Amino acid sequence: MLLVLPVMAVLAIVAVYPIVHSFYTSLYDIVLTRPHRAPFVGLANYIAVFDDARFWVAVRRTTVYTIVSVVGTAGLALVFALLLNEVFPGRRLLSIILLIPWATPSIVNGLMWKWIYDPSYGSLNGLLDRLGLIDRYQLWLADPDMTLLLVAQAAIWKQMPLAAILLLVTMKAIPDDLYRAAKVDGATVLQRFLHVTIPGLRSGFLLVFVYETMISIRHFDLFAIMTQGGPGDATFTVSWMIYTETFNSLRFGTGSAIAFILSMATFALSYALIRLLGKDR
Repeated sequence: MLLVLPVMAVLAIVAVYPIVHSFYTSLYDIVLTRPHRAPFVGLANYIAVFDDARFWVAVRRTTVYTIVSVVGTAGLALVFALLLNEVFPGRRLLSIILLIPWATPSIVNGLMWKWIYDPSYGSLNGLLDRLGLIDRYQLWLADPDMTLLLVAQAAIWKQMPLAAILLLVTMKAIPDDLYRAAKVDGATVLQRFLHVTIPGLRSGFLLVFVYETMISIRHFDLFAIMTQGGPGDATFTVSWMIYTETFNSLRFGTGSAIAFILSMATFALSYALIRLLGKDR
């Protein structure tokens, strides 16, 4: 017991204390413009958040962004994991190139995609113009119907390598005997993929879905760099609402309440995914 006490103490400081302090702060009406008057308001901040129409807009944006990011990352990672599981010339080089997005800092990733989508000098407009696919430069990040998907695409580019590695490691652990037995039974390549590979990747998908969901639902840096929550409310997510409430409106109590709600939602979703994907194991 004495051996684990230091670990438990560190966990209590870095994990438990911030959550408890966030909940404690959310029970007070703390506004930085009047720091000497912060009355206890109980759950009033939570009630105000749930009555705020902007919060439900942020929830919808966050839900769409999370689904697109997680499904896109897992799908693309599966394609690369299947490719890297085969033997072909240049596989090692492809593995190294694949790691570049993962090794790129998040700020650099956001700036890079912001420049690519820039309407004046962005390389995407230049490329499409040279190919004759557009007749005028597009305002990619100013299009409310496109912006959220473009930010999700930048997140997928960044997160996909880690997910591909997790799936590849899981794929390597599938016994070859299962594939040989399926071949003997006359299973086609597609049938072996559906009935041997996909079930064998269950633990890998569990890790990918849980990790990517936790990352996506709290994503902030790409929105701060690429869109600032706009245009309009097109990328107004829950994380961005926490930022605006806390650092623009200086309402620390409300910001803490939203942050606590987001933390509990992240925990609940992760637990549900573990229960769902880990069932019958």
